[in-house]
Amino acid sequence: MADRKPIQSWLTDMDGVLIHEGVPIPGADSFLKKLRESGKPFLVLTNNSIYTPRDLHARLRRMGLDVPIENIWTSALATAQFLDDQRPDGSAYVIGEAGLTTALHDIGYILTDHEPDYVVLGETRTYSFEAMTKAVRLINDGARFICTNPDETGPSTEGPLPATGAVAALITKATGKQPYFAGKPNPLMMRTGLNAIGAHSETSAMIGDRMDTDVLAGMEAGMQTFLVLTGLTRPDQVDGFPYRPSQVVDSIADLVDRI
Repeated sequence: MADRKPIQSWLTDMDGVLIHEGVPIPGADSFLKKLRESGKPFLVLTNNSIYTPRDLHARLRRMGLDVPIENIWTSALATAQFLDDQRPDGSAYVIGEAGLTTALHDIGYILTDHEPDYVVLGETRTYSFEAMTKAVRLINDGARFICTNPDETGPSTEGPLPATGAVAALITKATGKQPYFAGKPNPLMMRTGLNAIGAHSETSAMIGDRMDTDVLAGMEAGMQTFLVLTGLTRPDQVDGFPYRPSQVVDSIADLVDRI
């Protein structure tokens, strides 16, 4: 295998890499501090579309992690960028929270339930039967079906919660229409993120805790990939996948000296 070029920019997942259940993972603060001091382009990514980058900046800061707003990239932002490229100044019926509605407002989209171009499904803790019924009828009437991310469950202190992928499956069953997922593992999220910071995949790396989203998306986008073992994928599961990360490390602390 040919030697890879030196890493000049970094993309890292948030949950399971930098934080776990609202607590910073040891080494996360050192990693972020060194990234900021290096001047290298970087992004913190999340498939969660509930929060705006400003919200996430504030939440991370309360945990002692300083991530500038412009260095946060969400599936909601990737979805908005995709829709802006596909159909500028369009319209959408949205099921989601402020992270998604704000991203769509910012690209000039009209949010409506009257003959929208798209039905856009994102993460929310208040999925309603009425909203899902409206989405089904609009899709049956010709609206295109877009989802921020395919995650079927999300974490909570009480246990797993149904997430975007699970609700998307319900709507698909009712309409026969499969959605287009903008978030990980779609490499689109990686590529739009790289474009946002002016980086190139050949000299970029993706850090994640999941083989089936983070590592897969990074690999398909042409980046080096690092799997950390502080999240969902366990060491004994790695060999079960038909692809491998560039390197497996115990935690983000092991990558501080790579910057």
